[in-house]
Amino acid sequence: MRLISFLRPDGTASYGTTDGKSVFDAGAELSQTYSDLRAILTAGAQSELKDRGPVLALDEVTLQSPVPNPDKILCVGLNYMSHIRESGRDKPTYPSIFTRYPSSILGHGTPLIRPKVSDRFDYEGELAVIIGKTCRHVPADAAWDVISGYSCFNDGSIRDYQVHTSQFWPGKSFEGSGSMGPWIVTPDEVGDITRQTLTTRINGNIEQQAPIDDLAITIPEIIAYLSQVLTLLPGDVIATGTPGGVGRFREPQLYLEPGMTAEIEITGVGILSNGVADEA
Repeated sequence: MRLISFLRPDGTASYGTTDGKSVFDAGAELSQTYSDLRAILTAGAQSELKDRGPVLALDEVTLQSPVPNPDKILCVGLNYMSHIRESGRDKPTYPSIFTRYPSSILGHGTPLIRPKVSDRFDYEGELAVIIGKTCRHVPADAAWDVISGYSCFNDGSIRDYQVHTSQFWPGKSFEGSGSMGPWIVTPDEVGDITRQTLTTRINGNIEQQAPIDDLAITIPEIIAYLSQVLTLLPGDVIATGTPGGVGRFREPQLYLEPGMTAEIEITGVGILSNGVADEA
């Protein structure tokens, strides 16, 4: 299934599923029991969503980040070998973790916001893993069992703020600077996620492309490590890193500007597309 969160034409929030053309508004029938998609994941009630609710056209609704209110957004830096090489670093022993906040993440089709204070707004196409079970101390060989699905992620980065200190947080947390979507695809539909390919296009030009199995630290290893530190909850988002080809390391450098379009495509998952606008 493809799980979505969205705003109806009247602006009210809901959730459900999509076949890529139509939306099944499961929230219209289930909202008294499950307030949002995160509540569905927490209850393990995804099966109740299938083809449930009134049908809307996909282009009638505004897609939100599939989990608009996760407890945690955990991001892994420098985790594709191609990106590690272009940044002149060695393969990491442990994952480099930083956090984002829900206010920094938009849905598919909504313009990313370039902040007033910087013109160094970079793209980073990533695979997002969404947790489906409350879990702690997960062995790597059991990690696939706690995943509810996958989504495309743009870890939009304000590069000058990112390097003000050794902490990445400022450059990764500007409001509306990143995105996730267009939906969560469940593992049974994707199959082996490591056999998929991630591609980033800026204005239609391929700037990043790598197989998911180019990850330096694998998805099970990431989940095992994170779950040693804290309890992972349903709806938590793990952004697994970006391939080489980010704008900062290009010659000449390539930064996002108003009027551009950034597309993140992962085979078997979908295409996340966002324009760019200046902060008002």
